[in-house]
Order: sequence, then C-alpha cells, then structure tokens
Amino acid sequence: MKALVRNWNAWSVALALAGGAWMRLWMLKAIPQITFDTLLYGNLAKNLLQGRFAMTDGNGVAHETLIRLPGYPLLLAACFRLFGVDNYNAVSYVQIALELAGCLLLAGFVRRIARPAYRDGAAHWTLWIAALCPFTAAYAVAPLTETSTLFAIALALWALARFVERPRWGDALAFTFAVCFAALLRPDGALVGVALAPALLLGLRHASIARGRLVRMGIVCVVLALIPFGVWTARNWWVFHVFMPLAPRYATDPGEPINPGWQRWMKTWCLDFVSTYDVYWNVPGQTLDLSKLPARAFDSPAQYAETAAIAAAYADNGQDLSPELDARFAQLADERVKAHPLRYYVWLPLGRMADMWLRPRVENLNIDLDWWVYSHHNSETRFSWAYAGLNALCLLLALAGVCFRPKYWPWMVTYLVLRSALLTTIEAPEARYTLECFPMVFALAGIGIYEGYKKIRNACARREALPGEQFVVGR
Repeated sequence: MKALVRNWNAWSVALALAGGAWMRLWMLKAIPQITFDTLLYGNLAKNLLQGRFAMTDGNGVAHETLIRLPGYPLLLAACFRLFGVDNYNAVSYVQIALELAGCLLLAGFVRRIARPAYRDGAAHWTLWIAALCPFTAAYAVAPLTETSTLFAIALALWALARFVERPRWGDALAFTFAVCFAALLRPDGALVGVALAPALLLGLRHASIARGRLVRMGIVCVVLALIPFGVWTARNWWVFHVFMPLAPRYATDPGEPINPGWQRWMKTWCLDFVSTYDVYWNVPGQTLDLSKLPARAFDSPAQYAETAAIAAAYADNGQDLSPELDARFAQLADERVKAHPLRYYVWLPLGRMADMWLRPRVENLNIDLDWWVYSHHNSETRFSWAYAGLNALCLLLALAGVCFRPKYWPWMVTYLVLRSALLTTIEAPEARYTLECFPMVFALAGIGIYEGYKKIRNACARREALPGEQFVVGR
C-alpha cells in the first residue's frame, strides 16, 4: 500500500508539472508578450554586458541610470550571454522553469506547515493550484519581473519552514538570497523580508542549536544581504550624488520631472485599470482625451471647463507637461481634495486596491478593456466573468486556509496586508501588482481545500456512524 501511495504521489507531481508546462508553452505561442518594460529591461541588460548600468537612447548614446533595480537586468544579461542577445523566447523558457520550480517549493512549504494528518494532501493541492493557475502562468511567458519575484517568494517560504525546523547554513543562505533577490527585482520586494524575517527569528526561540552558531549565521546573512544594496547605493551616490538604496517611486533619474500635480490629480478620481491604460500612461507624450475621463473626474461644470483648458494648453505645448501646467493640475487637485477628503484619502484608495484584487486578470490577453459591455463582445464578457470567478474562488479558498491556522499563517497574512496597504498609495492601479501575493494565496488555498474536504468528510462519517438517529426539524 505504501508503495502504491508513493507511486500515486509521484504521478500526481509529474502530471501537475506537465500540465503547468503545457499551459505555459501554449501561452508562449498563443499570446507572446514583448512590452515596453520588456525592451527597457533588455536595454539595461545589453549595456550590462558592456560593463555599464545604462540606457541607450534613440541616438545610440548610453546614459547611466537608476530608474530600475539591477536584479532583473542581471538575469536578462545572463540569459542573453547564454542564449543570444534579444532572445526573449529563451528568457520565457527560463521563467517557465523558474515558476514550475516555485510551484514545487510551495508544495514543500505546505507539507511542513499543514497539520501532520493533512500534509501530503494539502501539498498536492497546492502544487496543482499553483501549476495550473492561468494568472501567474500568463506572466511566465512575459519577460518581466513578476515570475522571478514569485519564485523568490516561494523560495523564501520554503527556506523559512526548513530553517525553523532544523537550522542549517544552506537554508539560511537560501532565505537570504530569496529576500535579497526579491528586493533587487522591485522595491516593493523588500516587503518579503519585512514580513517573514520576524517569523524566522521568533521560530528559533526553542531551536536545539547553540546560540553562538545562530548568532554567527545571523551576522553572516545580514552582511550578505546588505552587500548588494550597499554596492547599489554607493554606485548611485558616485554617479548621481543621491542616496538611493532601492529605486525612485516614479522611475525617474535625478533631474527628470515627476509631475507631482498630475500625479495628485490622477489620485482624485482614478479607480481602475481602464483609466491607467487610457489616461495615465499617455501623459506626457500622448493625447489627453477628455472623452476617456469618467464623470467622477469632475465635481462641477467649472472643474470640467478648467480640465478642458489644461488639456488644450497641454496639446498646444506639444503634449509636454510643463511645470506651469503641472501646477494647474496641482491646484485643481487641491480643490477636489478639499471638497471631498474622504473620497481622496479613503474611498478611492480602497477602491483601487479592490480593483487590483478582484477585477478579471485579462490585462495581458486579447480582450478589450471594456470587457463588461456584453453587447460588444459576448464571448469576451463571459470569459472575463469566468476569470473573475476563478480569481474570487482562489481568494475564498485562501481565506478558508487561514481559518485552519497553519504554521506561519499570521506572517503570510502580514505580507498580504502590508502589500495591500502599499497598493493604496499608488495612483494608477494594475491587477498585476497583487500577483506577488499569490504564493501565499496558493499555499493557503491548498490547505483550505484539503483540510476543508477532510473536515466535511469526517463530519459525514460521524453522522453516518450514529445508529438509529433521526433528523428532527429544529434540532
């Protein structure tokens, strides 16, 4: 019987990985994705191969930059060195392998945190959910930071659980690499370390290991974690004379305009990804189309007139957002914030966060932004609602997993809360910003499915075992 169980487990793992690989390879063929950000990272990677962290402009001149962290450009540079410059297909294959490896790491993590009687089943459910989730699979074929971040988070969770069970150098170094890599990919990746490092420290209170050895491990890991950020910070100080340990909020080099008035005005009405795509990404440099603005962008006819006047001046200025025009946006934003402070500080931030968590994750599929207009495209609307339902199901299953209180559930929830709180501060929502929460969602959902199923099954078995019991209304 044990051999049969082992064989079934092996087949289950193999089938889950095969299904996940097939889905991602199909997506690579059906919806290849080379975006503006992909080419930007590729530009940085090609200059890294020449020994500089720089961007090449339209005239072929390379300029030092700090608009992106070096983690993903370094990964792309390694892929370009091995498989050829601009070979983004090879990058996608590497990312597919990384994501499937992350699925295995998550299953291993769940096997250590679920209750002993449910470990194998919960781990297998986690593996299947993670391997066959189309939301993360779609980004495995997009040369962007998301897949690498998901892998780093999965590695951090796996190393955390192993290290607390039995402190070893390999797991300590794996955890250190994971949290550092996540932070080197994106500035918000640092939240992984913020949320999980306390779990590691508190979990060692009863560890059967010499305190001196733990101290040595801690010192070495902290030093190793600080080295890359120290080098990056020193480089930025040397080149730009600014203290920048991560990356600037608006991805601008020192001296470039950040248009604070425009940013604040966007935050007074922007609520969903449609506005991000149609308006936010177009300014400066492209048309500001008033027909794309929703009714909530104006509180009065006077505000509409002022917004139209600014848009006309912006068009006359060659679609360049000058400091004078930015100041006019700032004044308009101040008026709107003063009139409706709760809308600006509470309702819109919560609405943007809800949009990022709950909207159908079809932004990288061939589906119109107005997917909800059924009369325009019946099949796309139905597909989008199905995607929204699948997304909601994943979140509900994760909530069920939290109710069973596996190990480290407070720290996983801490990460989810911290990241959600951070997302309330941005002005232009994108659903992909919550994708980094899905390793925790997958782990908790796997536990929720299996432990929930076992609880219901055991309750039914106990019910059937009661002889002669009759159901009485109102009992």
